[in-house]
Amino acid sequence: MNKNTAAKIKLIVEKVLAYAFLIFLTVLCLLFFYILIANASKSNSELQGVWKPTFSDSFFTNMHTAIMTPASTYINIPKGFINSLFVSTFTALLTTYFSALTAYAVHTYRFKGRKFVATFILAIMMIPSQVSSVGFISLAYKFHLTDNLWMLIIPSIAAPATYFYMIQYLKATLPLDLVEASRMDGSSEFMTFNRIVLPIMKPALSVQMIFSFVASWNNYYMPSLLISDPNQRTLPIMLGLLRSETESQVDAGQIWMVILLSILPVLVVYIFLSKSIIKGVTSGSVKG
Repeated sequence: MNKNTAAKIKLIVEKVLAYAFLIFLTVLCLLFFYILIANASKSNSELQGVWKPTFSDSFFTNMHTAIMTPASTYINIPKGFINSLFVSTFTALLTTYFSALTAYAVHTYRFKGRKFVATFILAIMMIPSQVSSVGFISLAYKFHLTDNLWMLIIPSIAAPATYFYMIQYLKATLPLDLVEASRMDGSSEFMTFNRIVLPIMKPALSVQMIFSFVASWNNYYMPSLLISDPNQRTLPIMLGLLRSETESQVDAGQIWMVILLSILPVLVVYIFLSKSIIKGVTSGSVKG
């Protein structure tokens, strides 16, 4: 066996092992989704017995119960779904926009203290969010700003990690000559940013938008401390309350159905933005 044949065989074996590992991970991920959907289709009595990996006829019954029938006077799943969608959507939009605007300013302008500002923003990344949230929560209670969904959105606008990704992407894709040319043509700074820079940053915006959306959608810490009004509670809070109910009060199949419904918006967002996400990850890592 010559060296070329041995190299080809080695390459084939490596590809087979790589594909086998990827297939294993794919099956493992899909298995958990299958178990989730199977449990969501079962009634409480079926879940309490011997578990079987089959679907039950109670799927649409559990879905109707989870969506249309409140588990109690303080757990309204449709209302929590709408609240979470409102908070997550505005959080994703505002976080990505203002982080991109900040990154554009730091990358484009040459002002005194520019390096200090950039270093200060990056230093904030080292501070745990739970530490900084203590002062914010105290101010919210002091000025009676609790039970307000906007109080869950505003703090998330200052996102150092999102800013860091944006400025790295700008350094790789935005030539400063393009900005200077737009200024010479009489374009204002906001017009330059909104009409020229944002389209260039579309892949990066898509990546960070889905990250921000998912983080806000799954956020339980801040809403649990700031929201006590049943009409303002988000879906993670209601899901936690639903799971704390006794078995005699809540159908376990309904809990699984609520969990299934809670991940659907994340899947939808990823499906629509998946191409931009892949493009953003690849193009942002190579300087053009």
